[in-house]
Amino acid sequence: MKLLDWPNSALRDLRRLDPPVARAVLQALELLARTGQGDVTRLKAQGHTMRLRVGDWRVQYLAISPNMIRVLRIRHRSEAYR
Repeated sequence: MKLLDWPNSALRDLRRLDPPVARAVLQALELLARTGQGDVTRLKAQGHTMRLRVGDWRVQYLAISPNMIRVLRIRHRSEAYR
C-alpha cells in the first residue's frame, strides 16, 4: 500500500468539498493507493503529473516514489486544466 502525502493546498481543496464528494474522493484515493486501480491518465502538459477522475472531480497527483503519492489539487473538471 502506498502512502498519501497531503500538502496544505490539497487539504484545503478537500475541506471545501461537499461531504459526499469528499468521501468519494477519499475512497478513490484509497483504492488507488491500495491496488493502483482507478481512472488515471498522465497529464502531458504538466510533466509527470497524473490525474484521477472521480465523477466530475479531478485529483491531480505525483507518484513521488514507488511507495508514496503526493496529492496536489482536487478540482472540478471545469477548473482542473486551467
